Amino acid sequence: MLKTLLVPALLAIAVSSRGMQTARPVPVIVELFTSEGCSDCPPADGVLEQFTVGQPIGGAEIIALGEHVDYWDRLGWKDRFSSAALTERQQRYQARFNAESIYTPQMVVDGRAELVGSDRNAARRAIERALTAPHGVVRLTLQPSSAPSIVVDVTASDLPGLGRGDRADIIVAVTEDHLRSDVKRGENHGRILTHAAVVRHMATIGQAGAGGASSAHAEIPISPDWQRDALKVVAFVQEQRGRAILAAAAVAFGNVRP
Repeated sequence: MLKTLLVPALLAIAVSSRGMQTARPVPVIVELFTSEGCSDCPPADGVLEQFTVGQPIGGAEIIALGEHVDYWDRLGWKDRFSSAALTERQQRYQARFNAESIYTPQMVVDGRAELVGSDRNAARRAIERALTAPHGVVRLTLQPSSAPSIVVDVTASDLPGLGRGDRADIIVAVTEDHLRSDVKRGENHGRILTHAAVVRHMATIGQAGAGGASSAHAEIPISPDWQRDALKVVAFVQEQRGRAILAAAAVAFGNVRP
């Protein structure tokens, strides 16, 4: 089965079955850098889940990425979802925002604004501002594979202009919802933590230019212990230096069967 999503980035106008015009929501990527070892992170994890499930901001399709960093792992509890690559991703944002250090919980909205991840009101304002920025279009197609993997094809078009001398990456991530951990040590000792949109895989699969369409293809491994019906595949285009996210799309994985 093929599953394709075409996402226009500016509030594109579609015609409903009644002939009425309806606005399609703008995809906005909301990243949360978090850790199970951080006692300040569970409220931020809750904010991310509320945004993802409730979609409370009109005109926005909030696409969440819960990114568990690894620098808390040496402080009493190893987060099973943590990744050095996600810590490195946060460090790139540190350089972009001229921050003195990295921290958790940190939320980054569309690569354009950063804030304390538990500050729901600040996050809402950042998402609303992101809606005013120009975005492009991402077409994301998933095909099953005979191996424990998924074949992903991404096409990006109508992208806004890049910063001078900048380039843009096509990035694909796999996220998993409805995850729980019984934390035995560290700052969250004795707590059952719940997580949404946990990043299980993230990779750059190609580059995109501002003129015309750009395409990329990849085969992504799917671990047998991941809950297929809780997975999403996310594709987005991001400036390498400026870090702005220029277009995005997400597709639920559950209906794609081998």
